[in-house]
Amino acid sequence: MTAFLGNILGSLLRFVYDMVSATGIETKYVSYYALAIIITTIIFKLALLPLSISQVKSSKKMSELQPLMKEIQTKYRNDPQTQQKKLQELYREHNYKPSGSCLMLLVQMPILFAFFAVFRDPAKYAFTEPGFYEAMNKSLFWIANLDLPDTNIWGLPLLAGLTTYLHSWVMMQSQQTGGNEQAQSMQKSMLYFMPIMIFFTARSFPGGLALYWVVSNLFSIIQQLISNLSMGKVKEVK
Repeated sequence: MTAFLGNILGSLLRFVYDMVSATGIETKYVSYYALAIIITTIIFKLALLPLSISQVKSSKKMSELQPLMKEIQTKYRNDPQTQQKKLQELYREHNYKPSGSCLMLLVQMPILFAFFAVFRDPAKYAFTEPGFYEAMNKSLFWIANLDLPDTNIWGLPLLAGLTTYLHSWVMMQSQQTGGNEQAQSMQKSMLYFMPIMIFFTARSFPGGLALYWVVSNLFSIIQQLISNLSMGKVKEVK
């Protein structure tokens, strides 16, 4: 599955690269390859936007229902069958499907893995002509070659960690509606653990993959901020 999707996404990256290279705007510090990664990542995120919006709405609805769910779980803690029945009634009343978020995540995961495969080995999936990828300019500002890890401590690894933190933080703001304490504690732990893990991971991955991660996070942050504002307005109207 990863190889199949990788070939499709690799073809998209190559198509974008060919389109960008036709513009003749490449400079010493910003290569066609860097621009192709940025544009392809945005196209990819736009394609997944309907799924992402549904996932955000589902998470928001889950957060809003948490107090009612907790009340039912406490009231019927000694009667699991009635508890489950009441929870199902609550879900139907509020038009909420608990499996929705998981299903959307399962749909996205193979595509994400395929994209990671493409950016880890572009010569296999996108630039298949012998010697073509090796001869390409792969620079981006201070990075001479996006095929190699960016070892600059203030470079892409730090940006990857910071944008991961910001994305997680923005996501938490949309879910702070009095959910259960254990889930909130886990979220707070992940808020700090994930950026650190991503920072060290990005230092060993090709720069192109780290660039993809940064652009993807920035897109998601902007999308989540817009969604938070939109949800807030809807709530006020109600």
